[in-house]
Amino acid sequence: MIVRDALSEEVQLIRAQRVNSYEEHARKIPAGHWKALKQAISSEADVQPGVQLIVAELNGEIKGSVALFPAKTDAYEGYVGELDYPEIRMLAVAPEARGKGVAKVLISECIRRAKVNGFHSIGLHTGEFMETAMRLYEGLGFQRLPQNDFVPADDGIVVKAYLLNFSE
Repeated sequence: MIVRDALSEEVQLIRAQRVNSYEEHARKIPAGHWKALKQAISSEADVQPGVQLIVAELNGEIKGSVALFPAKTDAYEGYVGELDYPEIRMLAVAPEARGKGVAKVLISECIRRAKVNGFHSIGLHTGEFMETAMRLYEGLGFQRLPQNDFVPADDGIVVKAYLLNFSE
C-alpha cells in the first residue's frame, strides 16, 4: 500500500469516493442530517490552506483518503473552537477495500505527521451512528473528549470528539 499526498487532479475523485463510502449511513440518519453530512464531506474544506489531503493506493488505485487539518483552525465551521492539535477529518475507505487496513494506515500517517510537527496529540470527530469507526478509533487508543462534542443539526445526533495523546 502506498500512502501519499493527493494530487490536485484527484480531489474530485476523492470527494466522490468519500460520498460513496459514507452513503451506507444515509439509511441510519434523518434525510436532513445526511444532506448536511454529504455537503460537508463534498465541500472544499479539504483544500483550505494547511490542510493535508492524504490518500492510500492499493494496486495503483486510490482506496482511501483522509484530510489532516492543522492545529488552530476551524475544522468544523464554528461548531468546535480552534484546537491545540491537528484534527483528522473525512476519513473514507472505498467499500470494496474495507478490511484491508486502509483506514489504519491513513490514521497512522496522520499520527506520524503530527509527531513530526511536534504535537503530542491528535483529535477527530465522528458521528455517533458510525459504530465501526468508533471501534477502530478506540482500538487505536483514542479517548472520548465529550466536552468537544457537538450536534450539527436539530436532530439530536451527536458528533463525538476523540483525542489520542502520544506523550503518555
